[in-house]
Amino acid sequence: MKKRISMLLACAMMFTLVSCGGGGGNGSQGTTPPAGSSQPAGSQPAGSQPAGSQPAGSGDTTAEDWHIGIITGTVSQSEDDLRGAEAIQAKYGKEKVKLATYPDNFTEETETTIQSIVNMSDDPQMKAIIVNQSVPGTAEAFRQIKERRPDILCIAGEAHEDLPVVGATADLVCNNDFVSRGYLIIRTAHELGCDTFVHISFPRHLSYETMSRRVAVMEEACKEFNMTFVQETAPDPTTDVGVPGAQAYVLEKAPEWIQKYGQNSAYFCTNDAHTAPLLQRLLELGGYFIEADLPSPLMGYPNALGDLDLTAEAGDFDAILAKVEKAVVDAGGEGRFGTWAYSYGYCLSAGLAQHAINVIEGKSEINDMDDVAEALQEYSPKAAWNGSGYTNADTGVKEDNVFLIYQDTYIMGNPGKFMGATDVEVPEKYYTVK
Repeated sequence: MKKRISMLLACAMMFTLVSCGGGGGNGSQGTTPPAGSSQPAGSQPAGSQPAGSQPAGSGDTTAEDWHIGIITGTVSQSEDDLRGAEAIQAKYGKEKVKLATYPDNFTEETETTIQSIVNMSDDPQMKAIIVNQSVPGTAEAFRQIKERRPDILCIAGEAHEDLPVVGATADLVCNNDFVSRGYLIIRTAHELGCDTFVHISFPRHLSYETMSRRVAVMEEACKEFNMTFVQETAPDPTTDVGVPGAQAYVLEKAPEWIQKYGQNSAYFCTNDAHTAPLLQRLLELGGYFIEADLPSPLMGYPNALGDLDLTAEAGDFDAILAKVEKAVVDAGGEGRFGTWAYSYGYCLSAGLAQHAINVIEGKSEINDMDDVAEALQEYSPKAAWNGSGYTNADTGVKEDNVFLIYQDTYIMGNPGKFMGATDVEVPEKYYTVK
């Protein structure tokens, strides 16, 4: 079921990478990615292409003629995703890399979202369009693009729609591994001594297959590790309450949750906007936080730590993590707070865009997992990744172009440590839990 991503390539890359990609968060706009990107040794030109399409870079188009488009959320909703896109634009230039954002209230403005994506295909030199996060409307936008321009590679990062639906119109889909992480987050909480796990979400998110299956896996894993599983609700930031109202609710309710469930309770929220207020209360009052829904040292931590200034560290995730970690330890959170060492949203935007460029230039294959891993590794040189192909729990069908990926969990302390989550074999039974 699971395919281990080869990390041997990371060893070679460590000799060429002198720094990690640019950072998101406070004061990080305009940062640049690492210099000296390496390419896959002995790689072959891209193989299979969508029906009716021409191989990238074929015909009258030379390797220098390509443009790519990246569509993300805004700073207020998914800053790391946007910063990763900006890093690729800084690396290759605004002429070759086009950026756009979809509305914050994307659930109510689906047509605007679709049009923002489709508009990228008006550029005759456009060769790939990457959407991260792939909010509702992305599958329809890709369908329209393929009708007009079957030569354009369509790549979805962190799809909100059902994965088989997005996979039917996209050339490649990459999501966080909701199955493996559902198990591994609980396992890590157990290893840290937690006896209760509190899952915080709202109906829209729980209607997504990825999140509903992860909840089921988490609940089942809690049974395995003799932990209590609890679900709490917080407002959806895309509704009338907006981000401020949703965050105010979490600030008010978190003390009640911590008092009710105790100091050995661990917390997880499915929405980025909920993360900072939750972290703030956990730092103040106790409790554990294993990692965010879309993990990053910039996800919630700077704001929770009193608007931690990371201007001097912008562009260096090793330095960002070190400063966030010190602030967490100084605030009394040693051994209770975790993350991925490198931002998932940042790595996904930058890594998928780099992968698309590699495919266009004939250096990688679109659906080769190791090629995808190599592009991600360029922006996360010291962290391990693992992943698997997506299997539909209802039909048992494995999608060849849909990958589930995750990075090792890092628990902040003095010293901090990687938990070795990418080396753990997830029991087979969890892949059919729903």
